[in-house]
Amino acid sequence: MSVLAAFMVPHPPLIVPDIGQGSERKVQKTIDSYERVAREIAELKPDTIVISSPHAVMYYDYLQISSGTSATGDFSRFGAPQVSFSEEYDYELVKEIEKICVSEDFPAGTKGGGHSELDHGTMVPLYFIRNEYKGGKIVRIGLSALPYEKHYRLGEIVRSAADYLNRRIVFVASGDLSHKLQEYGPYGFAKEGPEYDKRLMDVCSRADFKELFNFDEDFCERAAECGHRSFLIMAGALDGMTVWPTVYSHEDVTGVGYGICSFYPE
Repeated sequence: MSVLAAFMVPHPPLIVPDIGQGSERKVQKTIDSYERVAREIAELKPDTIVISSPHAVMYYDYLQISSGTSATGDFSRFGAPQVSFSEEYDYELVKEIEKICVSEDFPAGTKGGGHSELDHGTMVPLYFIRNEYKGGKIVRIGLSALPYEKHYRLGEIVRSAADYLNRRIVFVASGDLSHKLQEYGPYGFAKEGPEYDKRLMDVCSRADFKELFNFDEDFCERAAECGHRSFLIMAGALDGMTVWPTVYSHEDVTGVGYGICSFYPE
């Protein structure tokens, strides 16, 4: 079995101590859950960590997979240049994913590549993971404006490629939930915000991923969600499998929803 586990995680730079400077403690439940995720990934010892990020390179009608053999990044734009990363891409797995995409005339691959700087949607998960697990290469996948079904299908393709190469992978779906949960939040409050978070966490608590398709795109836009399509790619990677879900935490104290869950295939 190529997919060892999948995790839904948020990516607020605030929770990196060098950035939060103490303010991260107001979302301590999220930090505790993140550290648990990192320990579990370390125990699994995956060959490759596949990360889907809303802040990776994004095109309207194409799902971009980062190309090349490596990438670097740091948190300079958040005032912490000392927190840096140097990651090796699983070039062989990326090529196999792209091979399947080409054979299906599927709109995903490494076109428009050459972006070697890691984004914070990738680096926040890696910050916690690398504190516990130094092994494993990565694959970084961006999102697009393509329909939900295309994102789900890409997850299926990732799993097929990993199966073919006998690659043991962990899938990390990076994405915040609604950004409109509190009046004092970055985008204010909208009634769709709490509704989105409640529905999304319920779906994840049951791993009933087909319900992700029932979230109207206008509703998601009003809720100002961030990670829905990222979660759909993850769901595709788990397609047809019996999955044991666990909700670790959900917080909304900053006005943005941070949900953390794990999904283990039976």
